[in-house]
Amino acid sequence: MSQVRTIFKNMSWLFVSQIIAAVCGFVWTILIARYLDVSDYGIMNFAISFVGIIAITMDLGISTHIIRHIATDFDSAPKYLGNAIPLKSIFSFFTFFLALIILILMDCNELTIQITLLFTLEQIFKSMIGLFNGSLQAIEEGKYQAIGNILLNIILLIFILVSIIGDFGLYGITLAYLASNFFVLIFQYLAVKKRISKPNFEFDFQFCKKITLYSLPFALTGLLGMLLYSADMVMLTNMVGDYENGIYSAAYKLISVISLFYGVYSTVIFPVMSRYYKNEKKMLVVSFEKSIKYIMLIIVPISFSTMVYSSDIVTLFFGQKFYQTSSVLFILMWSLPLCFVNGTCQNVLNASHKEKYVTLTFLAATLFNIVLNFFIIPNYSYDGAAFTSILSEILLTISYFYPFYKLNIIPNKRLYWDLLKIVTASVILYFALLFLNLNMWLALPIGIIIYFTIIILMKPFDDDDKFIIKEILGKN
Repeated sequence: MSQVRTIFKNMSWLFVSQIIAAVCGFVWTILIARYLDVSDYGIMNFAISFVGIIAITMDLGISTHIIRHIATDFDSAPKYLGNAIPLKSIFSFFTFFLALIILILMDCNELTIQITLLFTLEQIFKSMIGLFNGSLQAIEEGKYQAIGNILLNIILLIFILVSIIGDFGLYGITLAYLASNFFVLIFQYLAVKKRISKPNFEFDFQFCKKITLYSLPFALTGLLGMLLYSADMVMLTNMVGDYENGIYSAAYKLISVISLFYGVYSTVIFPVMSRYYKNEKKMLVVSFEKSIKYIMLIIVPISFSTMVYSSDIVTLFFGQKFYQTSSVLFILMWSLPLCFVNGTCQNVLNASHKEKYVTLTFLAATLFNIVLNFFIIPNYSYDGAAFTSILSEILLTISYFYPFYKLNIIPNKRLYWDLLKIVTASVILYFALLFLNLNMWLALPIGIIIYFTIIILMKPFDDDDKFIIKEILGKN
């Protein structure tokens, strides 16, 4: 099977799983937002954001390092996994008590501490799932990750429904997250045993020290990334209140669900890019160009369309009590194209062993984001936090120019013309939707027809794109 078809096969499995995840995610997001009051919703999202920030100490970048290594040396998998599992268990034990100490120092109330610690335990399960998924990604067995993802979301939705029907409150919702991840952890471990081998459990101190040191740049980038994308919610809670954080978090939830689809592509393409850097560097440039083009082809028109229907989207999914979220969504939606471009650049640099530069760029963007939020949030609340996110993404984009130039990864000029065509078609779509003033549900199919008609007329697809399509269809 060709590399293109293998990529498409894995993406197909993962896309199906993410569609199911997106549907389940939208349903439980609506159910939870309508069931909990705004303050409890803010507490839950504070807990998720807080745990997301400290969760990096559970992994320290080990999973990413293992993906890159196993992708180019399959035989090393049993030893890497056999040492990584006990090593991550030690890190997780440390993280749980670190969370407790920080929450006490922050003088959080008892409910917030208990909910956050439960989400910390849930994150420990997720961290181990991430290790097993990473190993399966490295050997391009996306099917098992997809099945695990489907199980996770269906089980979680069922448990959330039970919690709401039983009126178990915020505790019930939190335990639903915890239990569903535990079941999937067992499934993914069995999948690793079947497709790779049973891990050779040991604790080789020198080996663990070595992989930890190699993984640290990934860990620091992950930590800075969580700070960059989660610190605003923590700062909103502490600087203006739980209510404002609830308003902001609702928009962020919608953005996160859409981001899941980029996560599918990133999951599949990173091991491939790692192999291309080692064996076929010209293909690394091609994979970067095509990644940017295909991602922008989808996400740019979505962003323009959301500008038109932000109020309708928020009212549909969260109800009238979250009406203020529409302004946040209007602004924050524009972080997605930038975030996806930056994520693709990050994949290329990590595959090219330039992870230290990625860490430095995230450090600069995170410091910029936090410092600016200190001044913006007290005056402009959630809208200011959303605007700061856009500026931070722009800073990241600019910072990637230099390492790409040093690596001689210079996109073909045709890519810029194709991106211009995509933006032009999206702008026309935006004004067409404004002019027609259609109901959101009617605008969806009509908008798709308008956009792709314009795209086809502009002819952004070259011979390479046609070849890729034929490869996917098995006609080459």
